Amino acid sequence: MDESDRALFTAMVSVAAGLELGSTLERIVRAAASVADARYAVMGVIGASGNVSEFIQVGFDDATVEAIGSLPQGLGVLAHMVAQPVALRLDDLGAHPTSYGFPPHHPPMHTFLGVPVRVRGELFGNLYLTEKNGGEPFTEDDEEAVVALAAAAGVAIGNARLYERTRGRERWQRAVTEIDTAVLSGADAGDVLQLVAARSRRLADADLALICLPHAGDLLVIEIAESSVESGDSRPLMGLSIPADSILSEVYSTGHVRVGTSLGIAADVGDLPLEGPVIVLPLRTPDRVLGALALVRRVARPPFTAEALELAEGFATQAAVTLVLAETRIERERLAVFEDRDRIGRDLHDLVIQRLFATGVHLQSVAKVEGLPTEVSERIEEVLDDLDATVKEIRHTIFALHNAEPGLTVGLRSRVLDEIPAASAALGFTPSVTFAGAVDALVSEDLADHLVAALREGLTNAARHANSSRVWVSVVVADGVVALTVDDNGRGIEGDLHRSGLANLDARARHMHGEFLVDNRTGGGTRVVWQAPIES
Repeated sequence: MDESDRALFTAMVSVAAGLELGSTLERIVRAAASVADARYAVMGVIGASGNVSEFIQVGFDDATVEAIGSLPQGLGVLAHMVAQPVALRLDDLGAHPTSYGFPPHHPPMHTFLGVPVRVRGELFGNLYLTEKNGGEPFTEDDEEAVVALAAAAGVAIGNARLYERTRGRERWQRAVTEIDTAVLSGADAGDVLQLVAARSRRLADADLALICLPHAGDLLVIEIAESSVESGDSRPLMGLSIPADSILSEVYSTGHVRVGTSLGIAADVGDLPLEGPVIVLPLRTPDRVLGALALVRRVARPPFTAEALELAEGFATQAAVTLVLAETRIERERLAVFEDRDRIGRDLHDLVIQRLFATGVHLQSVAKVEGLPTEVSERIEEVLDDLDATVKEIRHTIFALHNAEPGLTVGLRSRVLDEIPAASAALGFTPSVTFAGAVDALVSEDLADHLVAALREGLTNAARHANSSRVWVSVVVADGVVALTVDDNGRGIEGDLHRSGLANLDARARHMHGEFLVDNRTGGGTRVVWQAPIES
């Protein structure tokens, strides 16, 4: 084996030394320069459009690269070799009919050797070698050596691409597993969607990821927006309605993947890329489309490869199935809550209420005993009244158990009852509380805030000014109005009523288009009434 054969053998071994595609291409370029003794060597990789999309170079120092500026456009002899991928050896590059010249600051080049690189029969790119050291032209032996190296390079590139593809699939699959784990651990649906957007954007090397879900029928709304650090804050996009003619709406309505160059959204969102290479994927299960996942790159970046599209599509499909499982889990949990409430309601009705009825019957029989002191009889009647009120309250509680939605905010009934312990400490006794109507189902959270504030003020006034021994609180929903009444058996209204607390109650009532009344109660004491329409 002579020296040139040993050099070629060494170059072939070095080409196959690793599996990372980027480092493999760089080793190929260096090996080609070494084998042909060339000063400059470049690998021009052919992109999806059929033009040169990437250059890997050896021989150009950093200052020269910076002075030249943008990468070559793949014109002249470079384009000729893309159109006619056969080995080409020239003594004078500028004399070739397709020669296009060089940009400013480009080093002079004369001798040239170009060799195509094929991977499994398809053109992957071309090796371009110029300026053989010593000023001599490239020889036939140089061409044969580089052609042989290109064949070995094709195998190495094929292996590296297969390795990259396998690693890519593993990364996408790990992301699916991560989402599955989040769902099974009970993560919130919004957190799961955020995870889907973040992982898909990173794995697809996109600058922006959007998840759009239907609201109010088929109107799509951006539910999740996730962007790279360089793209800026994506939160202004969240909640944005999607036009019917957008690529996002098309994918949601058809259930088919689309590739484009624009999202079709007009919005003032700073540097966020709404234009550029786009793939939009349906979040699809076998029986329905849940929404759409969009991945966007900046205009200057290369489009998504067919392989990236295939992996992202599989990820979107599996993510959609996982989201359906999350919906099923939530519905199952809601059903379990309803079943538990039914059981509690039955127990309250069949056990507690029946025992209270029995207790009331016994007390009534005791009250009929002749010779009981009047004070004892009156006390028994009070206890019977309290038992009746308790039974009514339990029935209202059973009604609330059957009608309240699990997972919603705390209802008005619970909030009213939460105020009682503090009031009891101030009053020295526990107020009586009753409810009537669909208190939790019909009173909004905002209206409930005002009503609870009115209750707190009414109880505070009773504790400070009434000198009472009993206080009755009632909350009634009827005829489209919620009414709070606070009665006491104290001294009644005395003197000036223009207290700041009462003024606040009046202001709250007027704000909710309701009314506030305070007056002496029939039989002694004070009655405070605060009411407002439930539609307010």
